[in-house]
Amino acid sequence: MTRLLLLLLFTFGISASAAKRPNVVILFTDDQGTVDAGCYGSKDLHTPNIDRLAQTGLRFTQAYAHTVCCPSRAALMTGRHPQRGGVHHWTQGNMKGADGINMALEEVTLAEVLKGAGYRTALYGKWHLGAHRDFGPKKQGFDEFFGIRDGFIDNYNHYFLHGTGFHDLYEGTNEVHAEGRYFPDMMVNRSLKFIDENKDRPFFLYVPFNIPHYPEQALKKHERMFADMKDSARRSYAAIMATTDEYIGKIVDRIEAHSLRENTIIIFMSDNGHSEEVTNKIRVDKHKSGYPKDHFYGASGGGSAGRWLGRKGQFLEGGIRVPAIISFPPRLPKGAVRDQIVTAMDWFPTVLDLCAVERKPGAPKLDGYSLMPIIRSESAKSRHRSLHFGWGSNWAVREGDWKLIGILNRRTKQHKLTLHNLADEKPEAHNYFGERPELAQRLRLLHHAWSRKVSPR
Repeated sequence: MTRLLLLLLFTFGISASAAKRPNVVILFTDDQGTVDAGCYGSKDLHTPNIDRLAQTGLRFTQAYAHTVCCPSRAALMTGRHPQRGGVHHWTQGNMKGADGINMALEEVTLAEVLKGAGYRTALYGKWHLGAHRDFGPKKQGFDEFFGIRDGFIDNYNHYFLHGTGFHDLYEGTNEVHAEGRYFPDMMVNRSLKFIDENKDRPFFLYVPFNIPHYPEQALKKHERMFADMKDSARRSYAAIMATTDEYIGKIVDRIEAHSLRENTIIIFMSDNGHSEEVTNKIRVDKHKSGYPKDHFYGASGGGSAGRWLGRKGQFLEGGIRVPAIISFPPRLPKGAVRDQIVTAMDWFPTVLDLCAVERKPGAPKLDGYSLMPIIRSESAKSRHRSLHFGWGSNWAVREGDWKLIGILNRRTKQHKLTLHNLADEKPEAHNYFGERPELAQRLRLLHHAWSRKVSPR
């Protein structure tokens, strides 16, 4: 009897402790420009829900994700440089296709850690860390997964459109056919249902949107909202941003409807800068999606990096500096701004700090740092003394205001090096490589040392 009572008390103690922990919701947009929200100064976009998160939390002006989708997601999920888990190039896209790169199962995701602490976990949206059935969200801590295993789809027929195309909509590893249904609506409805079902227990909800990524298929009401905007590229982008914002609002509204806002950490971030992939179209006859040859599905190119140069796919600021917000009203400042360097890797340890969850002994080393010191004080220093990015054969390193970028010339097999300064009146517009060779060499060696350290042995 005594042993049974102790067991019940122990079990109840764990449940009671877990029940007090805050919920965690991560809203990860896709290809949203550096300053593309009202709270970042945009005057022509409609983003009341993103702005609401900024009003109830902290907005970061110097937040870094990565240059494209896959490495950003690896950094977010693991708190580590993507290279450590083998995410150094495009990951496997088609679950039914040839085996390719998949994030190593040895990587420990935020979902795995929170699940071990009693959280119910779900991912609705875009995974893009490898589509192989032996990998994926449900192999790395997510109790539920519905969405796309690769990088993007047509939102109505759910086909990946590059090359000859393939269908990409899954419940776990079970293919789902729902032609004609709008994918952002489907994934958000699943998110709302998850909140309803788990309102009385701690949950981790990861919502990696596939928008405003191309094809820019906005809701019709948002197309009408911007019908008079003269710039056609900005018009298309503004409409899909309004759609993205509306779906963010649906999730926040549902959390508030259950009186969970005071016990829910909401993190918002984009995975990289805006896209200028404006030439994408179907290039083959009899494409598997059913679209005819020459059907256009590219980006409009209407996103903005503000005063910064660059876009998605580049290591200039416009490719890697992104909007980012954390909102947790009872414990964090409201309407605050922080200018220190932060990264996607930092959310992992920050969430664990806020949720009072400890990692297991021997867990992989994190490259991110808890943001709590910065959150508490606008004068706290960033712990990132340098920033490193690598994708394929290209790379960048930043130290202070200086950034060295190495882009491989595929013909000569040599890297073209350019050196830029973020403090210039026109940041990064001038190449200082010929003027500061010693600085360039030091940064190059710094990068190579980092590359050796993060490459899997």
